[in-house]
Amino acid sequence: MVIASFPFQTIDWTSIPREEHKGETGIAYWQTQMVNDIRVRRVEYSAGYKADHWCSKGHILFCMEGTMNTELADGRTLQLSKNMCYFVGDNNEAHRSFTDTGCQLFIVD
Repeated sequence: MVIASFPFQTIDWTSIPREEHKGETGIAYWQTQMVNDIRVRRVEYSAGYKADHWCSKGHILFCMEGTMNTELADGRTLQLSKNMCYFVGDNNEAHRSFTDTGCQLFIVD
């Protein structure tokens, strides 16, 4: 992996505004910071959230709180709970997330 040069920095997530993204059901709240072409996000899914689209973007995703499920286009469903993560590359298994209870995520893509 190559991470292009940028100066050392910190992020105070309390200073980053939350954006609301409605799902098929429920709501996702995103806080986003761009570092060159790397998108770093803190994301909260409400209870009952289900994504309204299939995603083929690569992610590194860490579950900070709660439980979420990721449905893959091939029919598999994988569950993440607190302190678990997943990695997927661009244009690999299409996926979409849902949660019954809600969760908080840290995502780099």
